[in-house]
Amino acid sequence: MRTFLPRPSARAPEVPPLAAVTVTPAERRRTHLAASVLLEYPDARVRDAVPDVAAVVATLPEPVATRLARFLRVLEERPSAELEAAYVATFDLKRRCSMYLTYYATGDTRKRGTALVRFAEAYRAAGWERGGDELPDYLPMVLEFSARAHDDDAARIAAGLLGAHRDGIEVLRSALTAAQSPWTDVVEAVCLTLGPLDDATRERFVELVTAGPPTEMVGLSALGPYETGPAAQSSATTGVRA
Repeated sequence: MRTFLPRPSARAPEVPPLAAVTVTPAERRRTHLAASVLLEYPDARVRDAVPDVAAVVATLPEPVATRLARFLRVLEERPSAELEAAYVATFDLKRRCSMYLTYYATGDTRKRGTALVRFAEAYRAAGWERGGDELPDYLPMVLEFSARAHDDDAARIAAGLLGAHRDGIEVLRSALTAAQSPWTDVVEAVCLTLGPLDDATRERFVELVTAGPPTEMVGLSALGPYETGPAAQSSATTGVRA
């Protein structure tokens, strides 16, 4: 178990906001389902899911489909070991590339546990049973929840979780863009379906890009973005049919 906290990275540049794409609820769910798979550790399970994901991507609006299809080509063309190493170097070791949404606002502070409980409670309120051993704020898990939220109440809860952490998602997009990461396309595809940034969210995003997540260490090392290695998996790759 890794308990170190990497040195803060250089300030990630603020990237221009994306123009939101008009999508239907079904298109949003399909986008989030595809992204929930493609943001997982790129092992054999993810690669085996490529044909099914590609079929879903083909039904999406052009700006979203273009980005996801570009990443699918990366999965098909880049050597497995190279892409797996890039995933670890990006999401396990870069503070601003955390897959855990509450980390951006709370970092390794006492507030983190409460924030995680709120995610778990939101899932229970929607009647959704999460699988795997990942923390409830793990982005692929949140996207899978959004993808499978077919009734109005669950859809509102999913939208609330993603909306409340939109600033963190934008920090992730900014950091991936700065790193010229192939996963930028996947996160951008998600952002395109979340609507435009409001002023308050944009201000929080700028603050987080400037300062990074809080770093108070209080014995919550197991909750940080550096505890999840390639062996940890969520249920997101068990199917890609919305």
